[in-house]
Amino acid sequence: MAPAPLTPVQAITATGYVPATAPVPSTDGSAFASALTAAVDNVQALSGASDTLSLKAASGNLDDIHDATIASTRAAVSLELVAAVRNKGVDAFNEIMRMQA
Repeated sequence: MAPAPLTPVQAITATGYVPATAPVPSTDGSAFASALTAAVDNVQALSGASDTLSLKAASGNLDDIHDATIASTRAAVSLELVAAVRNKGVDAFNEIMRMQA
């Protein structure tokens, strides 16, 4: 009796097994660009919410000052994160440009 034929190698993902013929994700950078764009949009939204709550606090129309403080902190931390990612990207680009061919 002959042994059973070998099956293709399969990858394990969060949803289960994926055949080896599954499409490979693109490496053109579009996923990174869309993630960075979404992060910047999120920072702008958080900053707008923080500004609105700050104006309400300054005019005396805000019931809980903690909301304004939390919104301001969230906007600041998000901005710092996006700036850190940008700085790492610029550093990586500069390092690549320094490499000799």
